[in-house]
Amino acid sequence: MNLETSLKIAAAGMHAQAARVRVTAENLANAQSTGQTPGADPYRRKTISFGNVLDRATGAELVEVRRYGVDSAPFDRRYEPSHPAADAQGYVQYPNVSALVELMDMREAQRSFEANASARQQASEMLQRTLDLLR
Repeated sequence: MNLETSLKIAAAGMHAQAARVRVTAENLANAQSTGQTPGADPYRRKTISFGNVLDRATGAELVEVRRYGVDSAPFDRRYEPSHPAADAQGYVQYPNVSALVELMDMREAQRSFEANASARQQASEMLQRTLDLLR
């Protein structure tokens, strides 16, 4: 594997993890977003899936965002009869977002991003040293 391939692989990993952090941040930002009208559905947790793609120029397998989706888990129901989004029985539906799960996902994505950034930095330094030797 050459240094250019290493740089592409690391960059693809960084791009994928940055997308994962964006989805997680959106989920956290909407963790308390209820429906606007009585009985309306609240925010539904978003998900992200990754897949491999072959880079024909280098022959390397790169990671990419395969698709964005939504979590079909049931909403959290809370009895709050005075809430504007309460249904006829007084229940309000809250998003199916768990702050703990989102924070763990974000931390894992952050660590993966940092690992790819470190690999990219090392490959870049090796490339620079090679160029210095050729001068």
